Amino acid sequence: MQIFVDADACPVVEIVETIAEKYNISTTLLCDTNHILYSDYSEVIVVSAGADAVDYKLISICHKWDVVVSQDYGVAAMALGKGAYAIHQSGKWYTNENIDQMLMERHLNKKVRRSSHKNHMKGPRKRTEEDDVRFAQSFEKLILMAKSKEGAQSGTI
Repeated sequence: MQIFVDADACPVVEIVETIAEKYNISTTLLCDTNHILYSDYSEVIVVSAGADAVDYKLISICHKWDVVVSQDYGVAAMALGKGAYAIHQSGKWYTNENIDQMLMERHLNKKVRRSSHKNHMKGPRKRTEEDDVRFAQSFEKLILMAKSKEGAQSGTI
């Protein structure tokens, strides 16, 4: 199992690395040339700043049992399709049971935004310490569940 983070403007990179290090899980941060990162723990892959370049690179290197951290529903859907686990920076798990509805809502919201003549939208609310705690708890729970399933599958548990 490896952890892959769609790290462009991702507010939970440090939390991911702390938990990954606790469980000795290899972690890769992917970013484009507009968001170059440095890490003492994770491998950092920098891709060109093309539309969705980070997303495509992440999906090309993730495999079954890996864990993907992304706020992008499309990336999450592709990761699930490869048998990987996926989690949003809010701590919400993407699953085969909820991803279709999330993609449909994204599509409908995009249509509403396009049809509206208002281009001004509020940005996301400010991230709180409670958000970080919620993510950390959910992420660690996902890691433990994934490790136990992987172990059961390989016969080591």
